[in-house]
Amino acid sequence: MNTELLEALTILEQEKNISKDTMMDAIENSLISACKNHFGTSDNIKVIMNRETCDYAVFAEKEVVDEVMDPALEISLEEAEQIDSSLQLGDVAQIRVESKSFGRIATQNAKNLILQKIREEERKVVFDQYFEKERDIVTGIVQRYVGKNISINLGRADAMLTENEQVKGEVFQPTERIKLYIVEVKNTPKGPKILVSRTHPELVKRLFEAEVTEVSDGTVEIKSIAREAGSRTKMAVWSNDDKVDPVGACVGLNGSRVNAVVSELRGEKIDIINWSDNPALLIENALSPAKVISVMADPDEKAASVIVPDYQLSLAIGKEGQNARLAARLTGYKIDIKSETQAIESGELPADYMDQMEIMDEDGYVGEYEPYDEYEDDGIGADYGEEPGYGYGEGDDAGYSDDYGYEGGYEEDASAGYESDEPAGMDIEETEREYEEEVPEIEFIETEQ
Repeated sequence: MNTELLEALTILEQEKNISKDTMMDAIENSLISACKNHFGTSDNIKVIMNRETCDYAVFAEKEVVDEVMDPALEISLEEAEQIDSSLQLGDVAQIRVESKSFGRIATQNAKNLILQKIREEERKVVFDQYFEKERDIVTGIVQRYVGKNISINLGRADAMLTENEQVKGEVFQPTERIKLYIVEVKNTPKGPKILVSRTHPELVKRLFEAEVTEVSDGTVEIKSIAREAGSRTKMAVWSNDDKVDPVGACVGLNGSRVNAVVSELRGEKIDIINWSDNPALLIENALSPAKVISVMADPDEKAASVIVPDYQLSLAIGKEGQNARLAARLTGYKIDIKSETQAIESGELPADYMDQMEIMDEDGYVGEYEPYDEYEDDGIGADYGEEPGYGYGEGDDAGYSDDYGYEGGYEEDASAGYESDEPAGMDIEETEREYEEEVPEIEFIETEQ
């Protein structure tokens, strides 16, 4: 038994995950190569190796002839009889070749061949390891800045986080651990090239899969994600179980789950909405927290016209158009947002629409609008972030971030109107005035006891 060789192959298998069979094949090829360098040919060389004990032997097959013309391929009858007396002319003799007889150059070539095979197998193992993690997240350690790029250590391989894949404003310190999304793994002669990203929308999805059990087991599906890295993400979720609230599952108790994702994304805000197969309802939810009066969606043209109250127009569009832009990406529709006034001018709403809004129908339709901060959140969508004022899930009091210039709560009920306690056709002042007229004055008369 070749104990030393067996131990060396066992260590290689444990440390570098290179199988013994692969290394034994490399040793066989190196011995054949050494014979070729030593004898000038390897056509008649045969290597026999025991895969269990690692014992090996090298033989040269030579034909028995009367007169030797090529010593590398032929052997005389006299020499053959000394090896095996039963050999005759025309037989093939197995001549054992001692590896110690190889020259320095042949030995060095055999060594280089084995080392090259080890490097190739090591690169292949690393490539296979990270190729399986393609389109998944990994944890990396920041090593150093290389210009505007960042060198990341992923364990058995290094990756370069390019400037285009970095979130604007994020600054990392050496040895800091960060989550990365593997976009692509390429196999190159110098080893695997791993492309990672911090801006990819799938990074948010994978973080929720790791944080939310219902998402990882398929109970809750993330149907669509629209992201502007470092600023805001909109995510539409759907539950395959009627008993599971998809938004609440992603938010977690007191926002614990969503806050863990927000923390990993360095404070990036996340809007979670309910997915709907109805495009009009989906667009309405996607524009939350803005209130929507009506949605006209054309599935064929992938276009939608949305009407919102006048005071909600800037909220629906968002800061620098961000809310509308993310809603369009999330739904896949081109969204045209108009205020009530603009809709009346364009003829999409009747000219007396504003007057009609002051008349309450038999179902209790709303009177005149109240100020924005008097409405409360019904929880269709929620805004999450680390700044004060963000909301949690359904049923909780929620405030909207002041990015859009508003403060206080908001209503996210899907109905077209607003509810009020006012009587039909009257505003608050008229109601109070009528109440005073209907109630007679009461005089209090003192009586003597």
